[in-house]
Amino acid sequence: MAINVQPLQNFILVKPGKKEEMRSGIVIPDTAQEKAQEGEVVAVGPGRLGKDNTREVMDVKVGDFVIYPKFGGTEVKVEGIDMVIMPENQVLAKKVY
Repeated sequence: MAINVQPLQNFILVKPGKKEEMRSGIVIPDTAQEKAQEGEVVAVGPGRLGKDNTREVMDVKVGDFVIYPKFGGTEVKVEGIDMVIMPENQVLAKKVY
């Protein structure tokens, strides 16, 4: 997915996970379920600029699936898609396959 947004410093752009589907095949509407707490990283900033004028290395990269707090980040709409932008330090974990 090519996104025309470049986060700054240590910010990342996350596309929240898809709607949950019950075993019976019934889709739970957005209004009846909690906000997604995991999603795919679709854009990553270059890293925060350190005191010695070097960039800090980011721990996540585009394509990683991350877990973040329920109310973490700021909800934004990018190219018509609901996303969340947050500083990398709000990420609790990334999925390892």
